Amino acid sequence: MNDTQEIIRQLGGGDGALDGIVVLDLSRVLAGPYAAQILADMGATVIKIENPNDPDVSRGFPPYLTAPGDVEGDEGAEGADTEEFSGYYGQYNRGKLGLTIDLSGEQGKKVLKDLVAKADVLLENFRPGTMEKLGVGYEVLKEINPALVYTAISGYGHTGSRSRRPAFDSTAQAAGGLWSMNGYPGTAPVRVGTTIGDLSAALFAVIGTLAAIRHVERGGLGQKVDIAQVDSIIALTETAVVDYTVNGKVAEPAGNEHAWVRPYGLFDCADGQVFFAGYTDKLWRVTCELFGTPEAAEDPEIDTMRKRFDEEVYDRKVKPLIDSWFQGRTQAELEELAGDIVPLTALRTVADVVEDPGTAERDMIVEADYGDLGRLRMFGQPIKLSETPAETERTANRLGEHTDRVLSVVAGYSPEEIAVLKKNRTV
Repeated sequence: MNDTQEIIRQLGGGDGALDGIVVLDLSRVLAGPYAAQILADMGATVIKIENPNDPDVSRGFPPYLTAPGDVEGDEGAEGADTEEFSGYYGQYNRGKLGLTIDLSGEQGKKVLKDLVAKADVLLENFRPGTMEKLGVGYEVLKEINPALVYTAISGYGHTGSRSRRPAFDSTAQAAGGLWSMNGYPGTAPVRVGTTIGDLSAALFAVIGTLAAIRHVERGGLGQKVDIAQVDSIIALTETAVVDYTVNGKVAEPAGNEHAWVRPYGLFDCADGQVFFAGYTDKLWRVTCELFGTPEAAEDPEIDTMRKRFDEEVYDRKVKPLIDSWFQGRTQAELEELAGDIVPLTALRTVADVVEDPGTAERDMIVEADYGDLGRLRMFGQPIKLSETPAETERTANRLGEHTDRVLSVVAGYSPEEIAVLKKNRTV
C-alpha cells in the first residue's frame, strides 16, 4: 500500500472510480465547489479548506435546514436558539472533509504546503494572482509536488489582458455572448436563468482535471488546468460562432424558436405546454399519422423540412395544424399518444421534476441525513458508472469539522502541533 492509499484508508475513502485521489478544495461558492463535489461523488477524497475568519460565503445562502439547538451568541439574539445549515452549501459540498487554514501567516502557508506534498489535485477559483500574492501559487507548489494537478477556475482565465478582472456568472454570460442571444425577438436580451457560467466552468474543470490526472498516471508531470468562465460560455454558444465566421450572421434572441428547424419549440395544450420537435421529414410523417392527418405529410407546401422552415409557410400551415392536434389534449394525453414515438414532452416545473417517478428511477433526487436538522433532498449525480457508481447521499462538512483528522493523517502532525496551530488561530 503506497502513502496515498494509506491516507485514503485512514480518512475513510470510498470505492469509487477516483478512489485514491486526494483533492484540496480551496474554492468558494459554486464553480469550484461543484467541480470538487463531482470528484467527491466519483470517489476522490476531497478536503474543503476554508479561511477560519472568512469561510465560504455560500454557507449563508438559502434555503436553510433548521432545528432548535445551542448556537453561540448573546442570549435573546435573533437565531440564538436555532441551528441552521445552508441547503445550497450542502448540495455543492457533500462528501467533503472540512479543514480551516488562515493562509495570511507563514504557519498557514506551511500547513498548506505540507498538505500539497501528499495531494494529487488542488482546486481554487480565486481571482488570478491571489494565490501568488499569498505565496502559494502554482509555481511554488509544483516545486513541492511536481505531480500536482493545479486546477484554477476564474472569470477570464489566467492569461490574457483581462485575466485580473473580477467576474461573476453574469459577467461570463455577458462577455461570452450568450446573454445577447437569449430572450425574445425585438426585446432586451435575457440572462439564462441558472448560473450557467459557473456550472459550465465546473464541468470543463472536471474534464481538464481528469485529463491531467491521466497524464500523471502515465508517468507525466502535473500541470496547471486553467479554466475561464467566459471561455466555457463561448463553447456553449452552439453554431453562433460559425454562423458569424462563415456567413457574417450575428446571433440574436429567438425566443423558443430554433435557428434553422421547425417545428421545434413550445406549444400550448389543454393544461399547459409541451415541447415538440417534429422537424425531420421522418418525424413529421410519423406525427401526421399519429394525429390522424396523414395527408398533411404529402401536402406539397409542407412535405419537406426546408419548406416547413419557411416562416410564412410555417405560420400559415404548420403551426395551425399542430395547434389543432394539441389544444384539445392534456400534457398527459399527448405524452401517452406520442411521447414514446416522437420528441414530445410536457413542460414541467421543478416541483414536477423532483416528484416525477422517472427522476427517482435515475437516482437524480438523493437525500442526506443531517440529524436534528432533517434530511436534505438535492440533485444526484448524472454520471452513471456501472461498476463504480457515484456516492451521493452524504452530508457536507461543518466549518473545520475534520481539521484534526486531516492534519494528523495527511500532514503527519502530532496532537501537540495541531494544538499550537489552533492556539495561534492558524487553523
